[in-house]
Amino acid sequence: MARSMPAFHFYGIDALALIIAAFLGYALRLERLDLREYWGAYALFTGITLIVVPSTFAMVGVYAQYWRYASFYEFSLLAVALAFAGIMLTGLVLLMRALFPHLPVVPLSVPLIFTMPAMALTALPRLSVQARFRPSSLRHSQHSSNRVLIMGAGEAGAMIAHSLRTARRNTIIVGFVDDNPGKRGVRINGASVLGNRHDIPRLVADHHVDEVIIAMPGVPGKTIRDIVSICERAGVRAKIIPGLAELVDGRFSVNHIRDVQIEDLLRREPISTDMQAVSALIRGRRVMVTGGGGSIGSEICRHVLRYEPAELIILGHGENSVFAIHNELQQWLNNGCNESGVPRSTTLLRTVIADIRFTERIHSVFEQYRPEIVFHAAAHKHVPLMEANPVEAVTNNVLGTRNLLDASIVTGVERFVMISTDKAVNPTSIMGSSKRAAELLVHHAAKRSGRAFMAVRFGNVLGSRGSVVWTFKQQIAIGGPVTVTHPEMRRYFMTIPEAVQLVLQAAALGQGGEVFTLDMGEPVKILDLARDMIELSGLQVGRDIDIAFVGLRPGEKLYEELFLPGETYDRTGHEKIFIARHAGRLVPPDVLALIADLEEAALADDAHRTQRLLRLIVERSQATSIEMLHTDRAQARPDLRALTAGSV
Repeated sequence: MARSMPAFHFYGIDALALIIAAFLGYALRLERLDLREYWGAYALFTGITLIVVPSTFAMVGVYAQYWRYASFYEFSLLAVALAFAGIMLTGLVLLMRALFPHLPVVPLSVPLIFTMPAMALTALPRLSVQARFRPSSLRHSQHSSNRVLIMGAGEAGAMIAHSLRTARRNTIIVGFVDDNPGKRGVRINGASVLGNRHDIPRLVADHHVDEVIIAMPGVPGKTIRDIVSICERAGVRAKIIPGLAELVDGRFSVNHIRDVQIEDLLRREPISTDMQAVSALIRGRRVMVTGGGGSIGSEICRHVLRYEPAELIILGHGENSVFAIHNELQQWLNNGCNESGVPRSTTLLRTVIADIRFTERIHSVFEQYRPEIVFHAAAHKHVPLMEANPVEAVTNNVLGTRNLLDASIVTGVERFVMISTDKAVNPTSIMGSSKRAAELLVHHAAKRSGRAFMAVRFGNVLGSRGSVVWTFKQQIAIGGPVTVTHPEMRRYFMTIPEAVQLVLQAAALGQGGEVFTLDMGEPVKILDLARDMIELSGLQVGRDIDIAFVGLRPGEKLYEELFLPGETYDRTGHEKIFIARHAGRLVPPDVLALIADLEEAALADDAHRTQRLLRLIVERSQATSIEMLHTDRAQARPDLRALTAGSV
């Protein structure tokens, strides 16, 4: 019994259990142990039972379960199988009465009564297998055990408790804590709800708790911050399971338990995604993701794949990152079937190593793969680097986007979604200006083609390579100092899964020429972010790690903006997404001529002229925005003379 009891052993045990259960069914029916004239009918019923019940068990998969790790689902399956078998037995009894009247008569109530002792007698050996491997304090000394308190007595907490009991033999679940007073004293997986979050210090001291696991995937970061602070004061380690946005199938296990990260402290309410709309957009289509090996692009690939496109074309310039995401997604596809036994996806994965700056190469790729939907995430994004390399920013972010748009129009791409940034709003940097120019090209292409080409803006993404969080982690790892540009600098932040979910939702909403802006909540002070990250590392600011202010870098702003003058924003049907429906009106009429001049300067490696022309494009765009704003206000202003005439 090193692993679990083989199926044929269970069959033999079930046979004995069914014989006893059939006898008990008769005994309960007759209210006596001596069956007398019913021994023949008992033998007939038992014989039928030994055929019908094991066959039903095999048919519904009872013998295929791994009972060492059995949960409520497996025992529910056993109960359903027995109920179904009881109905079949009743039908067979009726049929035998009609066809074979000379056989002993089996009372109709016996098959129904039989199912109750049958359930108990077939479940007991399966429970014993689970108990054989379940850790307990009797078999493990307190010194070798990890004593755990689970914060959150909901579904996620119950899953984690079950997973801990079956997968970690040295873990003792002391109990649960939950802020819902109605759950006080309730038992879950053998452990009681002992109090709320404010009782953690007392429970840690009374029960010698080693670790608190926060199993509350749907609560905001403010709540997580408070619980972590309580754990720190109690002198106990805090672990966490990821938020719902980071999870694919909604199920939690010990593999998901990890240290608390800055993303958890900034977590917002779970996003409600219209899965049906996104599925209708992607399923069965050919989808291309540019920059597919990057932080955002790779996450888009992960989400898109789960909506079962016909093909997923991963286009990127860096071979190592494209290789990594392709292998990850292929492994996910190869892992088999879903719970219904159906292959997860028949999606064909394609990988393309290409530089979007090369026009002929991009047109060739589009002609070969004919994508129907394009998510454009390829871009240079680092502000200080692009200040020093304006030509690279233009050739990649602007001309590369233009190449993709031209190829999309020629090959009939139906939907083009460009990943933009809040730095494109009133930009002060080369990077932001290049993304604003790219947005203008998207709007122009939407107007020219009449197709659903759009841009989606959001702020900094937590955890992306090269982000401030990534930089702070490296600085903390080497002992500091952690460098902050200005004590008042603020930025909008989103987690990668959260941003990608909203990008897909916006893609399903767009009709063409819009700018979608994601609701990123309140901006976060970078100084507070640095302090939180230092403290989450178990260190103290000033004692273990210093914070140094280094001043604003070229192109940086203290505060990022979300909306341009002239862009009239409304909330969409999705509460987290804003839309500027007529952003295409703000495109300067001579934008293509300006882009042509910009291309000439960039290809000549004339950095000074490139910067000047990029600024000119942004200025023309802003002038158009202000002009449209004044026009809209003039049209909305009432005619005073008409009002006066009407009042006479």
